[in-house]
Amino acid sequence: MTVTQTITWRERLEAYYYLCRFDKPIGTELVFWPTMWALWMAAKGMPSLAVIIPMILGVIFMRAAGCAINDFADRKVDGAVERTKNRPLATGIISAKEALMVFAILVLASACLLFFLPVETFYWSFGALILAFIYPFMKRYTHLPQVFLGAAFSWSIPMAYTAVGQSPDLTCWLLYFANLAWTVAYDTQYAITDREDDLKIGVKSTAILFGKYDIQIISLLQIISIVLMGWALHLENILLPFGLIALLMVMLDFIYQWSKTKDRHPQLCFWAFRHNRWVGLMIFMGIFFGFL
Repeated sequence: MTVTQTITWRERLEAYYYLCRFDKPIGTELVFWPTMWALWMAAKGMPSLAVIIPMILGVIFMRAAGCAINDFADRKVDGAVERTKNRPLATGIISAKEALMVFAILVLASACLLFFLPVETFYWSFGALILAFIYPFMKRYTHLPQVFLGAAFSWSIPMAYTAVGQSPDLTCWLLYFANLAWTVAYDTQYAITDREDDLKIGVKSTAILFGKYDIQIISLLQIISIVLMGWALHLENILLPFGLIALLMVMLDFIYQWSKTKDRHPQLCFWAFRHNRWVGLMIFMGIFFGFL
């Protein structure tokens, strides 16, 4: 009998839990904060709970769906990577078919939330679905999968604008590309931790593409993110004083990340990746107090 036929239902539920990374909320946080930036910016302050709650649940469901389809795409290579060798599909606890089923259920749950939001948000949601589905496969074809991840993680920004009845404007797209640059930066930090294994198994990433210039390009992307975010805050008249304070704190945080990662120690690069949750929070606090 196979592993999937011999485990108990409790073990199977636990495997689904790990498949969706509910034990590792960092990915959800990294989508959550930009969504909150956009909701507050689009509403010029706090939006209604009728918008906030579906958007938060959508973030949770779609991030989990992304993890499920990611593990489906990586099921044949995760076993060769030290950090991922114990994932449910890599060990055979659950099957590829089950991962696709989980992905479909989570996408359906996210789609149901759209009934509580404007129809324009429904139209924009197709972009989120396409990006969530194709991102995991990009590492086979391009050294820029982190760009596709950034596009996927940032898609909640224009969706947030439509959710509060606004059309995506210049501020929206400045937020989008600021977040995209930031995402490529922190996901490159993440990719550095797997670079040696990825080179062995033929998986592509920006960490491999950037080579010896990886830390410098990460810093450049972080600077681009700060500049674009500052421009967005300026357009909404909330740069001074709270937005500027938040961005200065973010800049200091990025310098701290650089000091930790400049020697490319895998564990410290992974720490820097996880530390970016505080970056998202600091920017949100600047926006929140700016509109008070």
